[in-house]
Amino acid sequence: MSDDTVTTLLEAVPLPAVLIGRGERILGANSRARTLLGEGIRGRHFITAIRQPTVLDAIEACLRDQQPRQTRYLSSDGRQDTTFEVSCAAVEVGAGAGVLVCFRDVTDVEQVGQMRRDFVANVSHELRSPLTALLGFIETLQGPALGDTAAMARFLSTMQVEASRMERLVKDLLSLSRVEAQERVRPTDRVDLCEAVAAVIDGITPLAHDADVTLSMQLPDHPVVVQADADQLHQVFTNLVENAIKYGGKGKTVAVTLASVEDDPLLRGPAARVTVRDEGPGIDPVHIPRLTERFYRVDSHRSREMGGTGLGLAIVKHIVNRHRGRLRIDSDEGQGSTFLVILPREGRRPPV
Repeated sequence: MSDDTVTTLLEAVPLPAVLIGRGERILGANSRARTLLGEGIRGRHFITAIRQPTVLDAIEACLRDQQPRQTRYLSSDGRQDTTFEVSCAAVEVGAGAGVLVCFRDVTDVEQVGQMRRDFVANVSHELRSPLTALLGFIETLQGPALGDTAAMARFLSTMQVEASRMERLVKDLLSLSRVEAQERVRPTDRVDLCEAVAAVIDGITPLAHDADVTLSMQLPDHPVVVQADADQLHQVFTNLVENAIKYGGKGKTVAVTLASVEDDPLLRGPAARVTVRDEGPGIDPVHIPRLTERFYRVDSHRSREMGGTGLGLAIVKHIVNRHRGRLRIDSDEGQGSTFLVILPREGRRPPV
């Protein structure tokens, strides 16, 4: 088999592929394999090009008994660690036997598996604390505090708080599951954002009053219509405004603004922009890229004290994605925080 034929055949393989022949030398490698293993590997002994023991063992065993082997190859693309599933298969090369080694990138599969494991671990951790507290109080009420009316009232009050915390977590988990299941289905109902935002502000005003927070709202004097799921948008704006009230601080103002633009640079077309701005302590910019991750909290203790589950912004992100919109977060420590939701807008703005 000529060198040109080997090169042509390997380039037709849609995976990084290396052909090893007599003398355990590399007879050829396609461009994908050279990107992975380095240029200039042709003609070298395979041990000098593929330096991971598990892969070397698989190749040597395949050369020895002509039986296929599979293993893993770990690498890095400069941004993240990558994992490849390596397949070794015996082939006839000229007058002797060789091995075709193919590398299949399974990094995405590994990451999804890790995300599942992290999710289960996080849910277990979030549920363990209130469950442990409930079991402890129940045991106390059945034993030392049996018949102690004052202790019973105090413990039952705390148990109600812990049970409510678990209920909020389960509700948010179910909500997140529903939103993720619908994320690829674009909503088709027509929703006036002016009415939607006004309804949220009207419903959340008592909470702001109790927290000694002033709500300000600025809406255009004409309808701003988007294709949306009204309930999900209500959930988005309620979550963002509630967070601003909780973390903005007493005596501060939370400003909610709706604007209509003809050509948003992010959506490349007409858009509606809903901004929720608070005057709180702000967020260190290092945390901002991770705020929409499940269970990620800047201050875990404070978040739990305020009833947070760590899922609110993850739900917001998925809902905004379903609406083909964008979520932007801007904050500096001591300067407050701004949450911007950008949604594709229907039609054009009417003339003033």
